[in-house]
Amino acid sequence: MNNQTAFVINYHNRTKHSLERYARGPETIDWEDQPDQFRRFNGCNIVELPCPGKELDLLFADLYKPESIPTSPFNLANIGLLLELAFGLSAWKQFGPSRWALRCNPSSGNLHPTEAYLINTDNNLAKPGIYHYVSHDHHLERRCLFNQIIPVSGILIGLSSIHWREAWKYGERAYRYCQHDTGHALGALRYAAATLGWSIELLAEWSDDDIAHVLGLNRADDFKKMEGESPDLICRINTGANNTPVNRAALLESAQSGKWSGLAASLRAYHFYKWPVIDKVALAASKPRTQEHQWKSIQQELIIKDQSNLIPGMVRQAQDERNQRPAVRPELVEGHIQPLHKSPCTKPATAIIRQRRSAQQFDGKMPPLPTADFYRMLAAVLPSTATFDLWRWPPKIHLFIFVHRVEGLEPGLYGLPRTDEALAKLRSATLPNFAWQQVNTIADALPLYHLYSGNCRQIAKTLSCHQPIASDSAFSLAMVAEFGETIEASPWLYRRLFWESGLIGQVLYLEAEAAGVRGTGIGCYFDDSVHEILGFKDNAFQSLYHFTIGKPLEDKRLETLPPYGHLDTN
Repeated sequence: MNNQTAFVINYHNRTKHSLERYARGPETIDWEDQPDQFRRFNGCNIVELPCPGKELDLLFADLYKPESIPTSPFNLANIGLLLELAFGLSAWKQFGPSRWALRCNPSSGNLHPTEAYLINTDNNLAKPGIYHYVSHDHHLERRCLFNQIIPVSGILIGLSSIHWREAWKYGERAYRYCQHDTGHALGALRYAAATLGWSIELLAEWSDDDIAHVLGLNRADDFKKMEGESPDLICRINTGANNTPVNRAALLESAQSGKWSGLAASLRAYHFYKWPVIDKVALAASKPRTQEHQWKSIQQELIIKDQSNLIPGMVRQAQDERNQRPAVRPELVEGHIQPLHKSPCTKPATAIIRQRRSAQQFDGKMPPLPTADFYRMLAAVLPSTATFDLWRWPPKIHLFIFVHRVEGLEPGLYGLPRTDEALAKLRSATLPNFAWQQVNTIADALPLYHLYSGNCRQIAKTLSCHQPIASDSAFSLAMVAEFGETIEASPWLYRRLFWESGLIGQVLYLEAEAAGVRGTGIGCYFDDSVHEILGFKDNAFQSLYHFTIGKPLEDKRLETLPPYGHLDTN
């Protein structure tokens, strides 16, 4: 184990919450000193985007059938819609004199450490260069103007994190939450692109240094001390307008020789508490350039026939070369198409995306969640669905589900291995008295296993830092990662596990909205107590994220205001 790997594992262990103590964080919080949620660069040229709020006719249920979605024109209006649906405002909430914004991409504590950049190479769209997206104003700030002609490859989106925004409230554990938020943002971008008939290509080979160089994050003098941004990822938006491969060297050279402008405005927070371990783990988990091989997901390896009556994206019939891919469940290779439940949601995809919220409390006496809705939500997080077509690596996150109120299911604990290869590992690592009996679901292909029968509401609540949202819901769950071997292979993969968890969380958020209920991500849980309940005795598996779904109770004291009413000049 090298020093970087050891440091990452040590960071993970020291930032665990326990029943005896919470991870190190601020002893007091001054809410008047909360960091500014909106980053702006002073001194940049502004590129106005068309007015936000456009609704599309495309139904949410159609997003999992990308081949049936018409490709939208590649223009500034649709680029603006992409950015709005992925990173823009979805509403304002007001209570007395206090007013705060909600966004389409969720964030721990609504602190929003994730920043989005657009890299444009097409002169027909705007002047080629690097642009920062300001969600509050729904416009672009041009940070860099390219001085040389480069191969036209459309647009790329880069994501970065301001770790201080999360650390202000959560202290040392904040680095974890920033990675969750990156995964949520990636998922939000994937859904936004799908509404336009576009797709996402994750440029996984790029190093953090490459991303920082292109986005200008390495320009230390442009940022206030302690308020800089760390590079996360970069991806290409495939619009069908141009298929020229991305020339990384040309983009790096263009950024180096380009004309940069703008200084980051202060986030206006008094940095009373310091958390140096966050900078150290960010360095230890930094990503070098890598040779990445596209993992062929199950849906790429199988022949898809009739999709009219199936859960979108679920696998149906295997090809012969089974030895060249991860194991596929036996029922998928015996020849017949699986009859799976279709979503009844008739709302436009744009409406579902904009109405996504984190529930603050649930109705503890809600009627049972319909079985079909429960199965559909679980099916949607399988790696064979269209949402995960951007994910370039084998899945490493699996679900343990505390079922409280689901029609036709005994309350208790259930497991959902997201690959067949993980099933044997999970069975071996968990308690020996777990049944691991496969559930006879509507979708026979759904790998849902019953482990234990009993009322687990109090257990779920206690494990999730005593929060009632984990017990008053229809179900809550823990996302468990294949941890030890993954981190020892390369320390930067630590971040990728959280990204995958956040991506799963974004799917659950939107699927819950489509089913008429609501979800909430839970970053606060007692790590090793979760492991003890499941039977894990070492770091082979670790719980990285919790989530819960149920019937929300609305706070009538809060007023909901339009997301961009402040831009209305009429």
